[in-house]
Amino acid sequence: MKIQTQYNYEKTWTTTNEADLLRIIEEEIGDADPKGTLEYVKEAIKGGKIITVGSCRFKKEEPQNVSK
Repeated sequence: MKIQTQYNYEKTWTTTNEADLLRIIEEEIGDADPKGTLEYVKEAIKGGKIITVGSCRFKKEEPQNVSK
């Protein structure tokens, strides 16, 4: 599953790799458990929810509809 992120001051969503997701979460929550938080985010966004951690939002990347 690909995850997209968006800070509250941004207008566009960005597809983010797992290493950067962990870094972002660590920056937002400090010494709390970033890996546990990432697992929670992954589970929560499966159903299409948008999850906010600090000033960053996370959502599952939706496949683009390609017309032929």
